[in-house]
Amino acid sequence: MLEKYCKGLIDLSNHEAIGFIDSGVGGLTVVKEALRQLPNERLIYLGDTARCPYGPRPAEQVVQFTWEMTNFLLKKNIKMLVIACNTATAVALEEIKEQLNIPVVGVILPGTRAALKATKKNRIGVIGTAGTIKSNAYEKALKSKAPNTFTTSLACPKFVPIVESNEFYSSVAKKIVSETLAPLQIKELDTLILGCTHYPLLRPLIQNVMGNQVKLIDSGAETVSEVSMLLDYFDIANTPLHDNEQHEFFTTGSAKMFKAIADDWLNLETIEIEHIRLGEVKHD
Repeated sequence: MLEKYCKGLIDLSNHEAIGFIDSGVGGLTVVKEALRQLPNERLIYLGDTARCPYGPRPAEQVVQFTWEMTNFLLKKNIKMLVIACNTATAVALEEIKEQLNIPVVGVILPGTRAALKATKKNRIGVIGTAGTIKSNAYEKALKSKAPNTFTTSLACPKFVPIVESNEFYSSVAKKIVSETLAPLQIKELDTLILGCTHYPLLRPLIQNVMGNQVKLIDSGAETVSEVSMLLDYFDIANTPLHDNEQHEFFTTGSAKMFKAIADDWLNLETIEIEHIRLGEVKHD
């Protein structure tokens, strides 16, 4: 990827924003880490909550939706795109990276590298949406780097709806997480990749079920470290934010629900959420 941008195909500006896209609110976990690691950067986030979850959808449809979000952010003159969605990364990253003239970062490879660094017993598990698990993207990446590593994957289709409905503190969430992760408790894992950016919102519940001996890897948080490296590499890191440089948040679904989760998770003084339409999505 670096070679492509080094050939002068793009003219990146320090003051433009970094764009983040996700199927819903899950990518806010990546934004939270970006706010911590990159306090000088302006961020623009788009969550396609009206069509969430992406996990059960056909790959072709996920690619289409990802392009629709990408094109919306390109009109904002972003200097870098972060696909903060594991399902979209698994099926659309390479195509989008090939066609854009700005750096494009996904969440799978950073999470993979962090897991391999963290594991002591070479026993790594992956949890994700049905689409991410079906793609085998994590297992392929893990095996390509460490062929002798034991890997196991588990689809957790009920997790994203819990987060999107803002019920991740509820007793229902606790019960669902416990029942879903039961098959992994006998695998003797020492590392578990949270292969969906929604899942860090359920982290305390997941950690409780898996036990403190299992290291949880937040693939989204690891991605921000890669974003930071690319900002330095291309010399496009922003100077301190000015008063007129505000973060922007967009959703295709309920702005009220999105704001409730964003307020709780990001702890920003003010968050304005704008509702938009993509494709042929119908809204109430």
